[in-house]
Amino acid sequence: MAHSHAGHTIHRHQHHIGWDNANAPVHTIAPGESLTFEVHEASGGQLTATSGLDDLAAMDFGKVNPVAGPILVDGAEPGDALKVTVERFAPSGWGWTANIPGFGLLADQFPDPAIINWAYDPASMAPAMWGSAAKIPLKPFTGTIGLAPAEPGTHSIVPPRRMGGNMDIRDISAGTELWLPVECAGALFSVGDTHAAQGDGEVCGTAIESPMDVTLTFELEKGAAPAFPRFRTAGPIQREKDAKGFDATTGIGPDLMQAARDAVAGMIDLLTARHGMSPVEAYMLCSVAGDLHISEIVDMPNWAVSFYFPREVFE
Repeated sequence: MAHSHAGHTIHRHQHHIGWDNANAPVHTIAPGESLTFEVHEASGGQLTATSGLDDLAAMDFGKVNPVAGPILVDGAEPGDALKVTVERFAPSGWGWTANIPGFGLLADQFPDPAIINWAYDPASMAPAMWGSAAKIPLKPFTGTIGLAPAEPGTHSIVPPRRMGGNMDIRDISAGTELWLPVECAGALFSVGDTHAAQGDGEVCGTAIESPMDVTLTFELEKGAAPAFPRFRTAGPIQREKDAKGFDATTGIGPDLMQAARDAVAGMIDLLTARHGMSPVEAYMLCSVAGDLHISEIVDMPNWAVSFYFPREVFE
């Protein structure tokens, strides 16, 4: 029997580290049911609303990106599609963004740790203030959402995979429908890594990492597994930052990764010159608010990548 409201909560302690199809399900549902998940932020509770560089330095990376679950979906078999509808978020009101040495698009340029703590109103979801200089428009979403892989053993949660996982797609937000390819009997669904805001690319490696509850509805489409995850948004995708336009920088060359790096570096230079902030602060703001776009990928031998930063943040 289908339920229109989430009658069960997957609690914060019902989580796991890494993907493993041998993990015992914490709950079983029938297609059509909804569930609410209490989701940890990416540090798994190691960082708090007042954490500083010492806490960042002490972080155990073996415990990062815990995911709530797994959930067994009755009747799900390899080759099916699990359709997940993101119903709503109940945000916590706090989050963090960090530059973690060795991690991020420009890790070679930013070897030193840095952290920004954020507070926001979970009711109004007004932009999060960073000092008096910047305000970040918020759009909650879930960074990690996926199914257990067919291959046995434990697999790192950091890279995304065919069956989803840590995709960090900012548009898997309220109202979005997501189709995931089932690889194991029961699907074995898990979710984690909730964010209050992130730009396309998540360039420094972190977003506004923020714990929150998320309510999801699950349906099964037999034999309809996509080759990779696909999703459908409920409407416009960045209304929260479109109003005042954008500044954009570009990177152009034969290597798409290098072009992306050059586009982001150009925006960091622009922000530091214009707003008097440090380069690492500009880098973190780019990660939470700016968007990488592939503008052109056909004009051999050079490709064009653009980085868009919303003027809304400073105006």
